[in-house]
Amino acid sequence: MSAADEFYPPAQYGWGWMLLALGVIALLILLGWLLFFLTRPKRSIVLPGAEQITPPAGDVLSMLRTEYNAEIDRIEGAYRSGAIDARAANLELSRVVRTFVNEYSGLEAPVLTLDDLVRQGVQPELIDAVGRHYYPSIFRRGSAIDPHAGAEAARLVVKTWH
Repeated sequence: MSAADEFYPPAQYGWGWMLLALGVIALLILLGWLLFFLTRPKRSIVLPGAEQITPPAGDVLSMLRTEYNAEIDRIEGAYRSGAIDARAANLELSRVVRTFVNEYSGLEAPVLTLDDLVRQGVQPELIDAVGRHYYPSIFRRGSAIDPHAGAEAARLVVKTWH
């Protein structure tokens, strides 16, 4: 009989390879479980006999309005005292108004340009405040627009935003 006619048993994998494969499979299952567990929505815990209280939207809006009106007053006071100049005051007022809109409505106003705000169809008070008071004061050469007018425009946005 020639050597080519002999049969050889199939090659077997060693136990080390099988353990490695099972370990990788177990690790993938664990990572999948962790991913599922960490990304699912959180449930609020309600004690028996206690109700979960959520503040009405009107209260949140009034709190935001109070907070941002105080911030506008602070900026206006800093301008009056000479701590900041007109350009810096208008820049701060623009930041405050855009942050208010973002915090209340979720619109990413702090990163949107005036053209973006117009395309989004936001309230005309915001477009007017940004276009007439903040942009010219921040970006044009020469003297800035009076921040008192910008503060009034900011108060109007905070007051009328829905």
